[in-house]
Amino acid sequence: MALAPFNLYPEFNIVRLSHVNFTVTDLAASRAFYVDTLGLQVTDEDNETIYLRAMEERGHHCIILTRSEKAEVRSLSFKVYSEVDLDKAARYFQMLGHAVEWVERPYQGRTMKTHDHAGIPLEFYYKMDRLPPIHQKYALYHGVKPLRIDHFNWFSTDVDKSVAFYNNMGFRATEYTEEEESGRLWAAWMHRKGGVHDIAFTCGKGPRLHHTAFWVPTPLNIIDLLDLMSTTGYLANIERGPGRHGISNAFFLYILDPDGHRIEIYCSDYQTVDPDNEPIRWDLKDPQRQTLWGAPAPRSWFEHGSTFAGVEPSEPTLKASPIIAP
Repeated sequence: MALAPFNLYPEFNIVRLSHVNFTVTDLAASRAFYVDTLGLQVTDEDNETIYLRAMEERGHHCIILTRSEKAEVRSLSFKVYSEVDLDKAARYFQMLGHAVEWVERPYQGRTMKTHDHAGIPLEFYYKMDRLPPIHQKYALYHGVKPLRIDHFNWFSTDVDKSVAFYNNMGFRATEYTEEEESGRLWAAWMHRKGGVHDIAFTCGKGPRLHHTAFWVPTPLNIIDLLDLMSTTGYLANIERGPGRHGISNAFFLYILDPDGHRIEIYCSDYQTVDPDNEPIRWDLKDPQRQTLWGAPAPRSWFEHGSTFAGVEPSEPTLKASPIIAP
C-alpha cells in the first residue's frame, strides 16, 4: 500500500513535539530517576508537580511529572508557529468534530486541548516561558547528559489510519514497515522538525504510549548511563539495548522509570529536512529493521505501554508478528 503524498500545506503549522505530562505514583522516586540519574534539570517543583527541561532547551519544560494514584499519560503537547496557527488548529479540530477546549497551563500562553482520531489527548500552544540558555553550563551536566526531547512513539491499532491523520496535519513520513502479505503498515515514523521523527506508530494494543525519547551527545553517554544505573539500584529498569536501529540508524537504549513509563535514550540519526525525500520502506520480516545490530527486542517491548488518561485501549486490526527475542 503506497503512502499518501506529503501534505506540505496543512491547515495549520506545527513546529515540533514539545512535552509530555506523566502522572507518577511516587514523586520523590520519579525525581531521583529523571533528575539524579538521567540528568534533566528542574525548572520548578512543589509537592504535587515537577517541571523538567533538557540542556539545550530554552522552553520552560519538556516533561511534567504530576503526583497521582495511577501512573498514566495526561497529554502529548506540540508547539505551533504562531498564535494564528493556534486558532487555525482549533478550527481544524472543530471541523473534524473533535472537542476543543482552551485550558490554563502554567508557564504557557493560550493552550488548546483536543484529541486525535484514536482519542489520544493532545495539546497545542505557541508561547512558553523562555529560560536562559544552559547548554554551556557544563557543571550542570550529569547522568546521560540529555540535550533535548526528540520524539514520541505510541501503539496504534491501525497504523494506516494514524499515518493518514497526522499526514493531514503536515507530518511527513521518513521510514515505514509494511507487511508483505497485506500491504498494510505495521509501523511508521513521521516528522516536523527535520529529524527522523517527532512521532512514530507501532502496531499494537492501543492507543498507549510506547516511549518518549531524549537525544544525547554520543553513544558513550549511553554506556556511562548503563554503568550508573547498574550500580545505583536501576539494573532491572534497563529493558533493551544498547544497540543500533536499522530504522533511523540511531544508537539506542530503552529504560523504564519507577512507574513503568518507557524512556528511550537516543543519538546519531539523520537529517530529513528536504520535502521531497522518499520514505524508506522496510519489510516486517527483515531482522535488521528494528535492530541493525544488538540483541532482538524482548517481548515486553512489544506488549508494555503507558495508558492515556480516559482512553480505553483495544486490540490492533492487523494481526502480524515481528521478530521477538526468545
